[in-house]
Amino acid sequence: MLPEEKEIYFKVAISVSLVLFGFDGEMLRILLSNDTKKGPFPGAPHLPSVYVKAHEGIDSNVEKLVFLHTQKDHIFVEQLKAFAKVFNNPLGRVVNIAYYATVKLDDELLQYSKERDEEWVAYSKIPDLAFDHNEIIDYAKERLKRRVKRRPIGFYLLPKHFTISQLQKLYETALNREMDKRNFRKKIVNSQLIVETGLTDNSSSRKSAKLYKFDEEKYQKLSLKGYDFLF
Repeated sequence: MLPEEKEIYFKVAISVSLVLFGFDGEMLRILLSNDTKKGPFPGAPHLPSVYVKAHEGIDSNVEKLVFLHTQKDHIFVEQLKAFAKVFNNPLGRVVNIAYYATVKLDDELLQYSKERDEEWVAYSKIPDLAFDHNEIIDYAKERLKRRVKRRPIGFYLLPKHFTISQLQKLYETALNREMDKRNFRKKIVNSQLIVETGLTDNSSSRKSAKLYKFDEEKYQKLSLKGYDFLF
């Protein structure tokens, strides 16, 4: 490569953005940051993101980004794709590699996010964001929809013990459609992926609801036999 060619082709920045899905038991939410006081879009909300230095790896940056915004390890993360339109960033050409992750949204994480000036916004009420981040979220929603249909990743958004009603709300939001309560219960029970805990949820004024848990060991065994979680 000639020196002048190096000058032409090695002036592109790389960034990583994260669509973090969380479920609070009632609503599916997405984490947005509000810390952009400088830069091309002052004050505009955006996805958790970071620029990648020339000597750094992509995977290590994703891991650091996930931990920084959740304080949790070992959560489900998957790459979406690279977003590289020429004028996404007024500062210069940026190739933005997007990922999504799912996390259990508890009071501790909500408080941590609040202290960082971050907000868990309702899944269906995403505002106008900086850069190409609205496009990334739309793509992530479609990926989540496909994954929820074929794999039990929805369970990674739920607390350890959950009601079938909570599970149904999660799937209705992710799939953007209402489901018949009786048919949903029958399908999820027949899936063999949940087991009763013997506990009940007494937080509602209604009749106590049974609490279940995800049987991940059973799912791994079924997967080896070709089990397909088709929803």
